[in-house]
Amino acid sequence: MTQKLKNVILLLALALAIPLITGAQVMKPVKWTFSTKQISPAEVQLIFTATIDRPWHLYSQDVPPPPDGPVATSFNFEKSRDFKTIGKVKESKSVEEFDNQFQAILKYFNDKAVFTQTIGVLSAKDFKVTGYLEFMCCDDKQCLAPETVDFEFNIKGNPDAGATVVPVTTPGETAPADTSTAVADTAGHSDSLQQAEIKPVSNGGLDENSSLWKLFFLSFLAGLAAILTPCVFPMIPMTVTFFLKEKDKVKAKAQALIYGISIILIYTVIGTVVAVTLGANFANFLSTHWIPNVLFFLIFVFFAASFLGMFEITLPSWMINKSDAQADRGGIIGAFFMAFTLVLVSFSCTGPIVGAILVASAGGEVLEPIVGMLGFSLAFALPFTLFAFFPRWLNNMPKSGGWLNSVKVVLGFIELALGLKFLSIADQTYHWGILDREIYLALWIVIFTLMGFYLLGKLKFSHDSDLKYIAVPRLGLAIATFTFVAYMIPGMFGAPLQALSGYLPPQATHDFDLNKIIRDNIQVYGTGGGAGTEHSGSTLCDKPKYGDILHLPHGLEGYFDYEQALACAAKQQKPVFIDFTGHGCVNCREMESRVWSDPRVLKKLREDFVLVALYVDDKTELPESEWITSTYDGKVKKTIGKKYADYQISKYNINAQPYYVLLDAKGELLVSPKAYDLDVDKFLEFLDSGLAEFKKRK
Repeated sequence: MTQKLKNVILLLALALAIPLITGAQVMKPVKWTFSTKQISPAEVQLIFTATIDRPWHLYSQDVPPPPDGPVATSFNFEKSRDFKTIGKVKESKSVEEFDNQFQAILKYFNDKAVFTQTIGVLSAKDFKVTGYLEFMCCDDKQCLAPETVDFEFNIKGNPDAGATVVPVTTPGETAPADTSTAVADTAGHSDSLQQAEIKPVSNGGLDENSSLWKLFFLSFLAGLAAILTPCVFPMIPMTVTFFLKEKDKVKAKAQALIYGISIILIYTVIGTVVAVTLGANFANFLSTHWIPNVLFFLIFVFFAASFLGMFEITLPSWMINKSDAQADRGGIIGAFFMAFTLVLVSFSCTGPIVGAILVASAGGEVLEPIVGMLGFSLAFALPFTLFAFFPRWLNNMPKSGGWLNSVKVVLGFIELALGLKFLSIADQTYHWGILDREIYLALWIVIFTLMGFYLLGKLKFSHDSDLKYIAVPRLGLAIATFTFVAYMIPGMFGAPLQALSGYLPPQATHDFDLNKIIRDNIQVYGTGGGAGTEHSGSTLCDKPKYGDILHLPHGLEGYFDYEQALACAAKQQKPVFIDFTGHGCVNCREMESRVWSDPRVLKKLREDFVLVALYVDDKTELPESEWITSTYDGKVKKTIGKKYADYQISKYNINAQPYYVLLDAKGELLVSPKAYDLDVDKFLEFLDSGLAEFKKRK
């Protein structure tokens, strides 16, 4: 055989081997670089840049916690007297879309993400800052276990700093003050590299995220709805009459234009003030902490009560009278104060709507309150300006009447329903258990049923006029409302209601889940309407460690500690079934619901294996005696999740979940492990082959 032929054969062998080699390896789709920007001797901007391989994406700092969402990107730093943080970590614009893995609308990054933090340098001497960041990434088919990346940077001292430095109790993210850069992979290793070019990322361009356009559109619709309220609609002809007093038509139209622009300007200034005072620095606090969310819930209830007629929100009369007096001056100043008077007088109707928009947008980027108010004010100013330009259109306007109050009441019902979302966020984050999924759904069903009866005239408030007949548009709204109620009713019995997944609490909080009850009956009695062998008694050797906080699906019994499971397997002479899983692993839940739920699979798992679920993302702290030092990265693993994520990587050279491993009682591999695959027959084949090999070894 010639040397040339040998080379060809070697290349072919490598080509065939590559898929086998790479099929089960530690994936590193996210790489981090760290750099700094010197703002002044006393201030340094720290830049954390993540480069993300396609089709993976990295999750934002602002996502629901597991099990409802992924592990958020977070930054942790060693305490130091040498520096202090200024504000919170800011991030570049994220994508906010429906995430297939978690079946919810989440914020994440594609290709690249940039996080920045400003720090104040308190030491005159150079010093080091150490810490770590944690993140999670997924693609369309799987999620990787949360990873941590260590960093250590040299910070240049501030010559102007005094000899005494101020203690810092909660330091923030830091990076090197010099021009060096570090790059780290998802396993946590870092190597010094040459300076990487960090380009500034826009903090909210409309072309980067369609959510701003959605907010603008919804706010625009809210502005149109505000016009159809009893304290705004009647003012249209009154306002137009003000401009008709001007004999010069050109001047009158110019004043009308200034009037409309003034309305937009006033509301947009309100949005800007909110953006400056409650902008991006407060995003995470507003979106996750219980105090603002409960406060927002109470604000929505307060506004809803006002719309339902319990009371009116009014401003002091002196403020309105003073503005009205300025409006009588005429000209540009008169047109402006006429707009300002409209804003003040209509506050009792527009206040709840404006407040709802600001509350809904204040937890996001700086642009959101401004965009929301711009959309609202544009729609709100449009009819006033158009009717001032074309006064003859007034002849075609519907007359004021009881229908205006009906619009106000309907908006009250909607605000009451939407306000529950804020209470739900606080409830889920702090595990209060006061607004589980079925309670939330029950409240929505009652609210929208009452709204439907109101539209049909079967429910009447004290300030409502008599309804002699039902108009066709009103009947259409009633039909749509009752259809929505009918759609929600199956959700009380566990139906997923995917159209409302972004608003409802997670399915796991649902107590009476009919689907779960049926699955549990199947697993206990088998198939064929109960024609099976009833399962009774425990198959465990002893009480599972962490069994009070961790669980297996479908009522299966098993362990959550590898050593405990291996000891039981040796005692019972059964093979071990390892399930590498996670709280935030959506594919794990899908495998459990679509594959594990098959009666044949359940029977084998229950009777033929010792099960152990190793959670790679659990934050439970281990006793110090159970801490391990990784042979992979040399770090000490102190939690359940870190311990078993390291075990999966070190032992099987893979970090994706779900991942299923079959072992004998000595911990030796029986067959090749199996990853995510929804084919039930192939999963059964995997289990059968493992059992056959186990019996062969016995």
